[in-house]
Amino acid sequence: MFVGALTLDLLLGDVRSLKQKRSVVRPIVAELQRKHRVSVAETGNHDLYRRCEIGVAVVAATAAHCTALMDSCENLVANHPEVELLSARRRLFNDEE
Repeated sequence: MFVGALTLDLLLGDVRSLKQKRSVVRPIVAELQRKHRVSVAETGNHDLYRRCEIGVAVVAATAAHCTALMDSCENLVANHPEVELLSARRRLFNDEE
């Protein structure tokens, strides 16, 4: 069993309030959950309007499948026009560590 952790640092477009931020971030989180069946949450920068950190957790039988899922999640977020992906950090764990 392999567990992947993906942290995405986002810069949001023309957002001037936390309410507008929520209206941009929530659909992205829901789409990740729906399309890839992964655990997703907004994990950082809660008090900043134009910044967002999204955490994604993936569990798979093989490292290759885990990596492919994280690639797919990263690409989905990177292709959203209303956000700019600043960085993506990954960690891969297995049950023998």
